[in-house]
Amino acid sequence: MNASMQLRFLRWQIKLLLALGRRAAALERVERMLAIDPDEAYAWATLAHLRAEQGDKAGAVAALERVVAVRPQQAAGWFNLGFLREELGLLEDAEAAFRQAIALEEKMDRAWYGLALCLIRQRRFDDAVVALKRNTQLQPMSPYGWYQLARVHVDRQEPEEAAKIIRHLKRFEPKVAAQLERETGLVQEPT
Repeated sequence: MNASMQLRFLRWQIKLLLALGRRAAALERVERMLAIDPDEAYAWATLAHLRAEQGDKAGAVAALERVVAVRPQQAAGWFNLGFLREELGLLEDAEAAFRQAIALEEKMDRAWYGLALCLIRQRRFDDAVVALKRNTQLQPMSPYGWYQLARVHVDRQEPEEAAKIIRHLKRFEPKVAAQLERETGLVQEPT
């Protein structure tokens, strides 16, 4: 069997083993794939996933760094790298990864959201507002971006802007609006 066929067969096995919850056997197949082709992005991405599940986030980051090295034009790899870097507190590195994902896929709403979270943690609220506004344009019915945007407005001492968001959320996410009212003390009547 040639290398290409072996890789396809191993990929199929990995997917099946993961579906069956057999992580150790899947990991063994991933290692076989990498022995055949050290630049196999699917294997590196799967390895990152398995390491993250095991709590080895630093190992997952290393695997994702390999993913973006071999597939630098795939926005998803950059997003995943940014996500894990942000979880590890590597905020500047996470920001760079999210920005690369956005450069490759400008409409990736989750990358805008991840970027905003990094900027918030760095207390760069003006930049976070820009990222959150883009996220809410791309995902207007998702409460997450709106929630964070309201919180940033409160942090920027702009309660009237936060109040507008709370009123907006009451129309389609009343529980999130109520949570913001409790957290901020900005009780709003729906318009």
